Amino acid sequence: MSLRFKLLLLALSTLALPLAGWLIVRQMEELLRQGQEQTLTASAKALARSLAALKTALPPAGQAFYVHPCAGSMRIDGYADDWTSLMPYAQNIGPADDAQKAKLLLCTDNDYLYLLAQVRDATRTRADATDPAAQLRDHVTLSLARDNDLRRYLLASAAPGRFDARVLDGEGDSLPQALAGVWQEDADGYRIELRLPRAQMPDSLTLNAFDADAPNNAHIELRPLLLRSPDLSADLAQFAPEGMRVRVLSAEGWVVAESGQLDPAQGYASPALRRWFETLIYRSLIAPGMTPAQDFATSLPRLSSPEIWQALSGVAATAWHPAPNQRSSVVLATAVPLKDDYEVRGALLLEQSGNALPLLTNRALLILIGASLGALVFAGAVLFAFAGVLGLRIRRLRDAVERAKQTSGKGERGFDNQVTLPLIGAKDELGDLSRSFARLLDEVAAYTDYLRTLASKLSHELQTPLAIVKSSLDNLDQQVVPADARTYLVRARSGAERLGAIVRAMSEASRMERAVGGVDAEEFDLAAVVRGCVDAYRPLLAPRRVEADLPASPFLMHGAPELIAQALDKLVDNARSFTPEDGWIRIGLHAHGDGAVVTVANQGPPLPPTMADRLFDSLVSVRPSTAQKTTPVGDAPAGPPHLGLGLSIVRLIAELHRGRASAANLGDGSGVEFSLELHSMPRRALAAP
Repeated sequence: MSLRFKLLLLALSTLALPLAGWLIVRQMEELLRQGQEQTLTASAKALARSLAALKTALPPAGQAFYVHPCAGSMRIDGYADDWTSLMPYAQNIGPADDAQKAKLLLCTDNDYLYLLAQVRDATRTRADATDPAAQLRDHVTLSLARDNDLRRYLLASAAPGRFDARVLDGEGDSLPQALAGVWQEDADGYRIELRLPRAQMPDSLTLNAFDADAPNNAHIELRPLLLRSPDLSADLAQFAPEGMRVRVLSAEGWVVAESGQLDPAQGYASPALRRWFETLIYRSLIAPGMTPAQDFATSLPRLSSPEIWQALSGVAATAWHPAPNQRSSVVLATAVPLKDDYEVRGALLLEQSGNALPLLTNRALLILIGASLGALVFAGAVLFAFAGVLGLRIRRLRDAVERAKQTSGKGERGFDNQVTLPLIGAKDELGDLSRSFARLLDEVAAYTDYLRTLASKLSHELQTPLAIVKSSLDNLDQQVVPADARTYLVRARSGAERLGAIVRAMSEASRMERAVGGVDAEEFDLAAVVRGCVDAYRPLLAPRRVEADLPASPFLMHGAPELIAQALDKLVDNARSFTPEDGWIRIGLHAHGDGAVVTVANQGPPLPPTMADRLFDSLVSVRPSTAQKTTPVGDAPAGPPHLGLGLSIVRLIAELHRGRASAANLGDGSGVEFSLELHSMPRRALAAP
């Protein structure tokens, strides 16, 4: 993970500021909402007390049959097509354990009261109402009551179609003397549809459905009819606060009166996109849990939200819901019980548009979001810029150390021969790190120079003792030596000869290092030099397979072809010593930028992971030690000592040609590849005559 990304994550900690602000805004909104709820509840209770003071007729307590306004022209045919919109509000009649057996719907217009009864009865035992045995067959008893009059009618039919009801009992002229309707049947039961004049509409009624196959003598008590009250609506209009909507509900939640209307949303003259964004912010981050708007729709004849039932139980309740046609507005509704002599007769629902609350909270939250985003962007930009500068300084220091590492700790040096690194004069922690790196590189360079000169020093210091040992051995050869001591003399001479070979190799390496620095450059074809070397290697490397990947066209370069050939000799000799006799050696040449890369790959064991960077240092070798071996191993004679000086010469030749030498294992693990990167040597200016 980069330093910039870490600091950017650190900048995200400033998000705690808008989070705290959001919590404060929500708390403020909750307090404002509670205050508004308390105010509206107090207004609703005051309105309820005003209705009680006027002795306004309240809805009856207990169950009642609700009379809907007719949705249109009603046709008495028994098929219930005209009742489709009212079907969800059909009321159950009958005992509580069989509430779904019969349902009733009532509606009225200016002339008639319409009745639709649906009875579930899959078995058919039918008879006409005039049949003496009709009361033992499937039938419905309709009881109507008005003032002090009560009349019962027998509704029955032997077949689908029109029927005439039979009056069972009752007196008085306020109720119809005769009733007629339509009987229709289906697989689930039968339907009865009829009407009676509005002038003779009863105050209460009840239905008792009789099933001949499952007789039930349960008697359904009369229930009052419940209609919308114009008088109560007028009283509400007189006392309802302006800009609010008020409804009076019965004990079962039926709307019996309403008045007033909500004020349209104010303060939303902003563009539609901004209005949508503000609404999204309020609904997602601030607004409390809302009751669905359809639970308080004005088109509903009955309200059944939890808040309504709580008020009908005697406890005031409040609810917030979206305005039905204004997504950017909310409505506060409060329901309080209506009581008469400590008996709950219904509920009063008062609603008020709550536009001011979203406006205040939206503005506060938008200001908070804007300020927080500005602070976050500013802090992020400052930290990102700081991370960029810090990362740039660290990368400069890293690159300088890597360059010094490639030159064995030499690096760039000043007039005082001290390593010059970026930030070495800085007064912060990076300056301390740079100065520590400089001291470390000085020590590495000194140790590297010591190792590079160690071979020449050893070869010079060992020549005299070696000459003394050889002359002493020559003198011993002239003396009479016992036969059992002759073996030790032979071993001593072999060790002296081996030590002499080591000294000569170190002397040769020292001379080569001195010669490399004074070579003269010339123009030559590098491809021809490598091709000639490859042709010479083939018989020497047999039976190993030699492969060449060389360009066909000339590859001109300004440099030392003899030194390049020597470097290639040492690389190929190194590859031969590690390649089995049935293996392969591959030599290649290809362009690389403004220079070339010569590669020597061989089949054999891979390099140790820790030796790839040290392989071209002086006196470093990965071959097994042969210093103690004086006898052949297997069938091969003991080879000359390997001091790790050859690859050191290769590195010097590469650096002379402004390149570098490197080694790496092949990708498939089959061997090792040595690469020699070469560039043209600088051209020397001719001396003036």
